[in-house]
Amino acid sequence: MTDSTSPSAFRHGPLSDLRVLELGTLLAGPFCGQLLGDMGAEVIKIEPPGQGDPMRVWGRQKPGEPSLWWPVVARNKKAITLDLRQAEGQALFRELVAKADFVLENFRPGTMEKWGLGYADLAALNPKLIMIRVSGFGQTGPRAKDPGFGAIGEAMGGLRYVVGDPSTPPSRMGISIGDSLAATFACVGALSALHYREKTGRGQVVDSAIYEAVLNMMESLITDFDKRAFIRERTGAILPNVAPSNVYPTKDGLVLIAANQDTVFGRLCIAMGQPELAKDPRYVSHASRGANQAELDERVGRWTATLTTKEVLRILAEPETAVPSGLIYRAPDMLEDEHFKARDAIVEVPHPAFGTLKMQNVAPKLSETPGGIRSPSPELGEHNDDVYLKLLALGAERYAELKERKVV
Repeated sequence: MTDSTSPSAFRHGPLSDLRVLELGTLLAGPFCGQLLGDMGAEVIKIEPPGQGDPMRVWGRQKPGEPSLWWPVVARNKKAITLDLRQAEGQALFRELVAKADFVLENFRPGTMEKWGLGYADLAALNPKLIMIRVSGFGQTGPRAKDPGFGAIGEAMGGLRYVVGDPSTPPSRMGISIGDSLAATFACVGALSALHYREKTGRGQVVDSAIYEAVLNMMESLITDFDKRAFIRERTGAILPNVAPSNVYPTKDGLVLIAANQDTVFGRLCIAMGQPELAKDPRYVSHASRGANQAELDERVGRWTATLTTKEVLRILAEPETAVPSGLIYRAPDMLEDEHFKARDAIVEVPHPAFGTLKMQNVAPKLSETPGGIRSPSPELGEHNDDVYLKLLALGAERYAELKERKVV
């Protein structure tokens, strides 16, 4: 934390004057910490001595190599070890809290209270403290203390049921979307609470539940059922009654085309050499195209199948036939794409174990105070000396005793 308001104080991002104490493991809490750190906050990740976050070993790395996932979620963080199960560890944590803006945790609700580190205890030491709490079901309610991983929140929030092809059981998204959504909403809540603190001087609790974060992404799913008894089903690549918007075959692959607006559909008809289709009663309006979706998709697919993917994309990029279209990217496509390169969407980051690592850059981009990747993922306890000897100003003798007893 710093009181400086000079532009140089924000050279690492708009949150450069803020300190976060990150507790918890795996993804939901740590991803929120990544977002805050990317925007400049000093994030001090606290891990049990000799153990560390399981994310340190998760990923697609070769046997014996460090994790390839950890460098992404732990970038821009400092790492210290501290045993919160010991009374001395809890006392040290309270000292850190007095110097922090945020405490970020994703333990099962009640864990922090069991250690005497609930919000009431910590706010007594630091009334400005904002406590960010990420959990499966939230801090209250009959299921609050149940174990709740991201998969359960995704299913309970309605996402799993609508993902996949209708001919198969509900599918996973392929990424840990429930955890990431809860972390993102937690970050929004934290910044909202920060604004309130700037106006009132008071901190508060941010309670982000995985299932509620997922639920908030479900558009009109609840209201559709409430007023029309309509239940959304899995639809695969299409959005029912919105056409043409699908994945279509080409001579050498697939292409995604979204031409479901009236004027855009008219341009697609010109591109296809069939301008009369735009006036055909079956396709003249959004509603009529939706009613004839399968037939229209088949017609578009017959056209794309006569061309290569590059030819389709070239035609649909012309001004008179401009239609939203593109490839379904995998990692190699992203690394070669000129738009990604022009915006530095993927950057190469120095790393002590790998030399360099390519990873996604910070988003969103800010014009005055952009965030950035300042440091690679830390080793377990790498910043113990910096935090305990400098920030907390522990004496060398006490520090050595705490290490001997594995408190730190």
